[in-house]
Amino acid sequence: MFKHLILLAGSIFIMTAATADEAQASDPENTITMEVSSGGTVTIGLRPDLAPGHVERVKKLTREGFYDGVVFHRVIDGFMAQTGDPTGTGTGGSNEPDLKAEFSDENYRRGTIGMARSASPDSANSQFFICFSDTGCSFLKSQYTVLGQVEDGMEFIDTIAKGEPPANPDKIVKMQVAADANPPAKAASAPAPAEPAPADAAASTEPAASGEETPAAEETPAATEQPASE
Repeated sequence: MFKHLILLAGSIFIMTAATADEAQASDPENTITMEVSSGGTVTIGLRPDLAPGHVERVKKLTREGFYDGVVFHRVIDGFMAQTGDPTGTGTGGSNEPDLKAEFSDENYRRGTIGMARSASPDSANSQFFICFSDTGCSFLKSQYTVLGQVEDGMEFIDTIAKGEPPANPDKIVKMQVAADANPPAKAASAPAPAEPAPADAAASTEPAASGEETPAAEETPAATEQPASE
């Protein structure tokens, strides 16, 4: 699956996919934290209500460490920043099969996350993009799958090195599903029952205390170009 530029009505359009207006950052299982080399961590709320298949794919690859170290290979000021190709060329993807399109009527806006694809609607695989503004990606509505929304840290996307490709590209340092970073705490195991004490020492014997469950940590809530792939 190749991600490249396609020509539409005399204009170059870069592959992108839309994300949703509302992310679900309050749901750790559908929240992604993405540390980027431009200086901080970006929190992304995924939208399984809009694109369940694409959300599951990104979570699966994230949990496998697929995105760690992958560069932003195409970054166009005012439009979008694209990543998700381990070869860094815009022509690569994962070993997973391509996905069926899950287009929606969600609007593209600043921080929207979309899945990149080729001219074929059912060709998204691993690459995704992040929109820089409310208007730069608006023309992609209903043409690329909306996957999620940046909830926090968009300033770190703004400062990613620009270029096609950038001379010195920034990269994803680490991506993680928030539920994996803060798993629910397990109740402590109760110690074994104490041995019966002799009659003369019974008064000093105390029952073993059962461990209490520790609450889990709360999550912090956080154009003219069109995307394509071969």
